[in-house]
Amino acid sequence: MVKTILIVEDNEINLKFFDDLLQAEGYHTLKSRDGVKVIEMVKEYCPDLVLMDIKLPKTSGFEIASKIKSLNEIKYTPIIAVTALAMKGDKQKILAAGFDSYISKPMSVSDLLSVITHHLV
Repeated sequence: MVKTILIVEDNEINLKFFDDLLQAEGYHTLKSRDGVKVIEMVKEYCPDLVLMDIKLPKTSGFEIASKIKSLNEIKYTPIIAVTALAMKGDKQKILAAGFDSYISKPMSVSDLLSVITHHLV
């Protein structure tokens, strides 16, 4: 069964990179450059995982993750934060906001795929 991953990324280059990589690995992808639509997309499409940038226009990944985790019908959807935040304490802040994992930019492809695989098993 093919797993579906929702990619939430406002940078077009990063979005294309994630999309191409994940499709090459056999995943079905959904994409959003607009964080405001993510909750509705998760409810409608029930992706197996959400890969989300933290810094988004109009809202933040923190707000989206918190909302997803507060809604019973979608709260178990794994959310992986993708961010350039790498200061001490950022990982704890990200996980406390509701993200299930954290990948910092720049990242290795093998690390990213390893984290995704971990949550989709």
